[in-house]
Amino acid sequence: MSSFAKNTTVSLEKSLLEVKNLLNKHGATKFAYFESENQAAIAFEMKGRRIRFTIPLPDKHSRDFTHTPVTKELRTKEKATELWEQAVKQRFRALVNVIKFKLVAIEDGVAIFEDEFLPYTLLPDGSTVGDWAKEQIEQVYLTGKMPPLLPPSS
Repeated sequence: MSSFAKNTTVSLEKSLLEVKNLLNKHGATKFAYFESENQAAIAFEMKGRRIRFTIPLPDKHSRDFTHTPVTKELRTKEKATELWEQAVKQRFRALVNVIKFKLVAIEDGVAIFEDEFLPYTLLPDGSTVGDWAKEQIEQVYLTGKMPPLLPPSS
């Protein structure tokens, strides 16, 4: 596990509120949060685009949480849950920073919205541009056929 925000005391709810407030400050018109057992997502609309960040959640049953690292002893269910919740809070602190830094870069003219949020932009089928592009890139490398560098001239 990464050491970033490892000991954060910021709750998941507070991180979500911080993301929502950041997005609203920068012109987001809608915001949603979704959660299942193995992933969470935030979605929002901004600049005419629908954006979704999907955050893989750690496995609650992982030995990282259920057992001690050195002696490999079984932890109490309460301790395992506490460690898992800490790992979730840590991931959401990282998400806050990712979004914050993207918005700062846009605001300061270092980047443009479309470039920063392109991989997370939703397509009509519910996938993201990043999901779609990964498949295309995989095919290019499997077939060895690269698209032309320049489009055909008209």
